[in-house]
Amino acid sequence: MNRNDQQAYDRGTSLFSPDGRIYQVEYAREAVKRGAPSLGIRTADGVVLAAQRRTSSSLMEAESIEKIHKLDSYLGAATAGHVADARQLVDDARQEAQVNHLRYGEPIRVETLTTSLSDMIQETTQRGGTRPFGASLLIGGMDGEGEDAQPRLFQTDPSGAPQEWKAVAIGAKRNDIQEFLEEEWTEELSLSDGVDLAVRALLVTDDELESPDVSAVTLSSEGYRDVDEDEIDEVLSEHVPGKDDSDEAQ
Repeated sequence: MNRNDQQAYDRGTSLFSPDGRIYQVEYAREAVKRGAPSLGIRTADGVVLAAQRRTSSSLMEAESIEKIHKLDSYLGAATAGHVADARQLVDDARQEAQVNHLRYGEPIRVETLTTSLSDMIQETTQRGGTRPFGASLLIGGMDGEGEDAQPRLFQTDPSGAPQEWKAVAIGAKRNDIQEFLEEEWTEELSLSDGVDLAVRALLVTDDELESPDVSAVTLSSEGYRDVDEDEIDEVLSEHVPGKDDSDEAQ
């Protein structure tokens, strides 16, 4: 294939190349890889979502960077990739959750929401005049209510193909974090263990991580809960050498 032919497939959002590839989808996946890392961990009691806040300036307020979003009382999403694209997908997910409440009088199931959102994402890969979303979401939450509630964790992809995971990372240095999760994840993890594992996983790629740089939530039968900085600091003090000493010096 000469360069002119390849450029034609580069520009076509809905054109297959002769070797069966859609270049724009692959470029969208690259955009996800450039985003700050986010991860999800399914535990015996619920789901933990965590993400690193990456600031472009020391003058920027880290809290203004939204990487984790509440979708419903028992649903949340962590994002990686283009911020504007991710926010649009989050808004669509929230709307879908509210429509389900109004139509059926009950919370939407995690798989149902993920499938509906993935269908919309897939449409951008086969319509002219659009481009794929340059963002990926981790959607976690509880299916059912009370003691019968089951934790579920899904990932969306710019191609529109959803996947269910026990633990998964997206964004920058995803492979390093995923390898760590594969070694450390077990079926018996509690929610507090999941928070500990999530923070340690983010330390794999940044050993200078501090609590304001981390955003984390838990999703359980008790609902959506933000993990406060004190809990994150406690994990960091256990796993970052010399952190307690530096804190005392300050």
